[in-house]
Amino acid sequence: MRSKIAIELIELESYNYHLLICSRFNDGETAYWVIDTGASKSVFDKNQADFILSEEEGTEDLHAANMSDEPLKTSLGILKPLFFGKLKVEAMKVALFDMDHINELYQKVSDYKICGLLGSDFLLKYNAVIDYKRRVLKLSDQKS
Repeated sequence: MRSKIAIELIELESYNYHLLICSRFNDGETAYWVIDTGASKSVFDKNQADFILSEEEGTEDLHAANMSDEPLKTSLGILKPLFFGKLKVEAMKVALFDMDHINELYQKVSDYKICGLLGSDFLLKYNAVIDYKRRVLKLSDQKS
């Protein structure tokens, strides 16, 4: 299955852009994601528990670019099925993290509530191509 999803550019500060896409869960609920090509693992907001199918006990160290040299402690979760355009993603594995600070940033410039960050694990698995000119994210679950 191939899918094209519109990208919205969000300017958090002057010339500081984030790429935002929309997905939807089986119940029709909309979820907004930041495309984070620098993240190795996709992250989901642990505060949006209605969309988490299961959570693994224990924690995992997630090395993130933040102000500390210490890795962030996260738990691992599996999300309920969701759609990125026509592409259905089942049992998406994510790191669970409190994203309140990210949503506080976004509330200053938009009405979007961010549910997660799409990292390289997701982008590689679905052969992602970012078309900046057309502002589209192309995804495919087919082998290249």
